[in-house]
Amino acid sequence: MATLLDIRRRIRSVKSTQQITRAMKMVAAARLRRAQDRIFNARPYANQMLTLLSSLAARTEQRAHPLLAQRPVEKVLLVLVTADRGLCGAFNTNLIRATQNYLEENRDKQVSIIAVGRKGRDFFRKRPVEILSDYIGLFGRLEFTHAQPVAKQIIDLYTQASVDAVDFLYNEFKSILTQRVRVERYLPIKPLEPARGEALIDYIYEQPAAEILSALLPRYVEIEVYRALLESQAAELAARMTAMDAATNNAAEMIDSLTLYLNRVRQAAITREIIEVVSGAVAT
Repeated sequence: MATLLDIRRRIRSVKSTQQITRAMKMVAAARLRRAQDRIFNARPYANQMLTLLSSLAARTEQRAHPLLAQRPVEKVLLVLVTADRGLCGAFNTNLIRATQNYLEENRDKQVSIIAVGRKGRDFFRKRPVEILSDYIGLFGRLEFTHAQPVAKQIIDLYTQASVDAVDFLYNEFKSILTQRVRVERYLPIKPLEPARGEALIDYIYEQPAAEILSALLPRYVEIEVYRALLESQAAELAARMTAMDAATNNAAEMIDSLTLYLNRVRQAAITREIIEVVSGAVAT
């Protein structure tokens, strides 16, 4: 049976943990608001960029730019976006499980990984999967310049025909309580399919089409990479805030339970002492 000193020490320990989880929840909540604003501002631009380039891809020959090339998919690049830290519930676990399912579904293809985030890199570094590169520590102060090296590597691999398709696997931010694992194919760009009976009308380019595509397509990849990183950052902060809120509440329940147990043990000790005194007095 635990002594009063052991129980008091346990209560102090749980209270210290509760202070940490409450502070982490508040920090995540403060950062989440800014991350939400950034992702809500980035989504319309990224969606319009994708719509524009899908329309261009339907009107332009594939040989107009290497990023428009359509090849039989034999070598796939998977960009896995996880967190650098834990304490965010099932955020990283869901991503890793989805990646394992993805590898199983594409076991007939040669799949290589670019790992963004420490958790995904550490997990698959010990597995028989080719990790081409990793990018750690981007989410502390995430900026557009952090997405550019990732986008450049993707562009180089695709234009050199080292890979035939590029997929992104990340957590999409839906709400504070909901994050959804998404697998999206960024390259090749899927051409826009016109509605039935609708004919595609080509654009009149003010500059040569190749020059316009050379400026737009790399920017599209950079924007999509940046959007995926923003989505993942917001989803991670939301998951961490929810997890730390649950941990704080659990700590409060544990403190109440331990306090009740402490009072019972103390009352039992007092009762035992009274009985011993009374028994001694009766014996004399």
